[in-house]
Amino acid sequence: MIAGAGGSNPALTPRWDRVDSRRLIAVARKVYFKHLTTNGYSLDPLGVVVNGQHDDGRVVFEMPTLLPEEQFISAELIGLRLKRPRVTKDRARGGAFS
Repeated sequence: MIAGAGGSNPALTPRWDRVDSRRLIAVARKVYFKHLTTNGYSLDPLGVVVNGQHDDGRVVFEMPTLLPEEQFISAELIGLRLKRPRVTKDRARGGAFS
C-alpha cells in the first residue's frame, strides 16, 4: 500500500546511511534535466527513480514500484538546492538589505 509523496512514504525514502546521497541526487538531477530538455515542462513529475548500479534512471509521474537496486528521489529534493535564494555578503552580515 503506497500513500502520499515520496518524502512521506518510508518505503520510497532512500536509506541515507546506506547510500552515497551526493551521487544519487546528482544522477537524479542529470536524469531530470535531460528529461526537461527533451520533453519540456508538460507535466510535473513526482521524482526520479535512480538505478544505483548503473548511474541512470527514469522520471516518474506516479508512485513507482522499486527494484532492490533502485532509489526514489522526489522532485522536491532534486530542486531543493536550485530554489534556495542566494545570500549576498552584505545580507549575511546584516547589511543594507535587512
